[in-house]
Amino acid sequence: MIVNKLGDIMRQKGYTNKQVVDLTGVSRNTIKGFESNASKRIDYDTLDRLCSGLDVSPADILVHIKKNES
Repeated sequence: MIVNKLGDIMRQKGYTNKQVVDLTGVSRNTIKGFESNASKRIDYDTLDRLCSGLDVSPADILVHIKKNES
């Protein structure tokens, strides 16, 4: 499963939605969807803007979690 950590990054850096919009140029709705982990996809351009604006890498935002094999 792939999960995003944008909400965690925002909290760690003390950023509001508006500040992230201003830093990245990504729409408010996209930020809200990612922050709440409701988005099911992301465009490379959006990921690039988030990484550049927040000074993080894609691996900081998107994390792969292996399913438990039982």
